[in-house]
Amino acid sequence: MQHGNWDFKWSRCEKKMKCLASASWCRFGIVAACIWSVALLGGVSACSKQDLRQSARDLRKSLAKLAAGSDQPTEPVQPAPPPEPAAKAKTTKPASRAKAAQPAAQAAQPQPEPTQPELVEYLHGKLLALSPSDGFNDNLDVTFDPSTTAFKVRQPGGRCENFLNALDANSIVWDLFDPGDSHNPREQLLRLTVSSMSGKAARTCYDEGNHLDKDVNPNRARFLFSTSKASEFPDFQDEMTKAFKKLIALSGGVPEKNLFPGREPNRRR
Repeated sequence: MQHGNWDFKWSRCEKKMKCLASASWCRFGIVAACIWSVALLGGVSACSKQDLRQSARDLRKSLAKLAAGSDQPTEPVQPAPPPEPAAKAKTTKPASRAKAAQPAAQAAQPQPEPTQPELVEYLHGKLLALSPSDGFNDNLDVTFDPSTTAFKVRQPGGRCENFLNALDANSIVWDLFDPGDSHNPREQLLRLTVSSMSGKAARTCYDEGNHLDKDVNPNRARFLFSTSKASEFPDFQDEMTKAFKKLIALSGGVPEKNLFPGREPNRRR
């Protein structure tokens, strides 16, 4: 009865060893299983010496078979392919973003409004550069008195002081002025006219002897330009109108007003 139990236990042990041997990549597991089996055999005190000897021989044969099977080359295990790297999100360097944002920021910033001295210099240059040259209406000299806001224009027949603080920027008009007559034809001139606000004089004119010229209408200030010279500058009238309106407003005159909401104010009349 005891011998039958031993065969049963040995059969179970041999099955376990064969199962472990099927995993040829783990020799240490096989050896550990064999040691465990020997310890189990030694702990069985009921077995006879002859059975133990026979069992030892069978064990050696089984170990030899297992060793021979484990020495056979096995196909190398192919390593799993590494995971594909995640696509890197396209990022823009902060410096690049800053450089790209600079032009947009500069374009978005409004240009500073011109100052009164800048506008005076602009109109001074235009009145002299585009002056008529007929010997009668030439703009010989142009000056500005900030204390009285008088824009002084000297011509061959005298001078006129145009008071910017008395002018109404909404009254600017342009027309063609013919200074000639049937005997003395002259070039037509571009004339800018600005009316004064109620109760104030737009200009005061003096003749060559520095006497008050009473024939001049004091309610209108007028500025003359050569038509042929002005035609060389695109949008000349619009630019001059804008400059005069800004200078009048900065000098204390009546600023431009949109009298008809929803419609752009006229630049040229």
